[in-house]
Amino acid sequence: MFERYFKLEEHGTSIRTEVLAGLTTFLTMAYIIFVNPSILSEAGMDRGAVFVATCLAAALGTAIMGLYANYPIALAPGMGLNAYFTYGVVLGMGYTWQVALGAVFLSGIIFIVISILPIREAIINAIPQSLKMAISAGIGLFLGIIGLANAGIIADHPVTLVTIGDLTQPAPILAVIGFIAIAALTAWRVPGAIIISILGVSIIGMVLGVSQFGGVFDMPPSMAPTFLQLDISGALSIGLLSIVFAFLFVDLFDTAGTLVGVAHRAGLLTSEGKLPRLGRALMADSTATVAGSIFGTSTTTSYIESAAGANAGGRTGLTAITVAILFVLAIFLAPLATSIPGYATAPALIFVACLMARGLAEVDWDDVTEYAPALVTAISMPLTYSVAHGIAFGFIAYAAIKLLSGRFREASPTVVILAILFVVKFAYLG
Repeated sequence: MFERYFKLEEHGTSIRTEVLAGLTTFLTMAYIIFVNPSILSEAGMDRGAVFVATCLAAALGTAIMGLYANYPIALAPGMGLNAYFTYGVVLGMGYTWQVALGAVFLSGIIFIVISILPIREAIINAIPQSLKMAISAGIGLFLGIIGLANAGIIADHPVTLVTIGDLTQPAPILAVIGFIAIAALTAWRVPGAIIISILGVSIIGMVLGVSQFGGVFDMPPSMAPTFLQLDISGALSIGLLSIVFAFLFVDLFDTAGTLVGVAHRAGLLTSEGKLPRLGRALMADSTATVAGSIFGTSTTTSYIESAAGANAGGRTGLTAITVAILFVLAIFLAPLATSIPGYATAPALIFVACLMARGLAEVDWDDVTEYAPALVTAISMPLTYSVAHGIAFGFIAYAAIKLLSGRFREASPTVVILAILFVVKFAYLG
């Protein structure tokens, strides 16, 4: 049955290899079941309900990716998008988390439409490579500043805006230890370096009395506080259009990059460098986003950590099915998830920021019309505390610089139209 459905022999793999690859992928991304509830709870959402929603959204999306698209790619609520959800939309702009969930839902519906229609490749290809990389790097920098703040390493200041925190407190010291541990374990190629650090720092903090231990296993918490609590009508207001499209664009670019990157590492691209069954893979991602918003979590997207499973030999959807099963089992770890303190998850945010910031290396630093808009995009996100604003500034800068430098033809019609819409948005909607 497995051979017929997943075509194991055709891909040069076996059930044992696929299961081990799935376990490897799960260990490298399991940190999300601790980090996501921690971030979204700051938006006022019930932490236990978000924990269950995180596990279910990840399990459902990953299962669809495995069964429908037959790819060894796992999904879960995306890092960066969850931070934008909490710190940008809810705490920054003042919208309720119910409205923010409605915006996630709408972005998922649009993503489904794009996945069905033949325009998906055109949209992805129309965005300049420099802006794609800058968006990824900018989200990384956004995560970095959030992680440093959550750890107490930096703090706000009325004159300089930001300054160093009180490094004599246990929290920042433990966070620094956690970050160093993640980097060192990653250098030694230890699977699950992030989750090992999170659990290790948490245990040290509990032993020292900095935080409390709530247990490991229990029946799953109720999903009632977040299930079907999304406010779609509130998200349909004109002022939220840029937020909806920010969720959409980031998910679309992130998913496309992850799919191509993992497929390339697994040797699944065609000789022309294209990804077979791209529509099915995008459909899995967009469906998971819609379902996740209904469960009560931010945008669900494909995880680049799936590359760890590909390195371990994962080649088919059976790897993804293994990950999905493990996410379902993880639902019974709710007491442990709620025991994880912020200073233990902060190093994960900072380390993921390091990984995402590598996107700036792909920018053409010999062409000012490419690197100037890219840098504007990247630095605007953490400094405005908004992914949407960073994307808007980047598109406006790209179109304007290309126009005034006499290279307007290099800016695609999609970029120009979006830039104009962003200008109108800032001019008339604030």
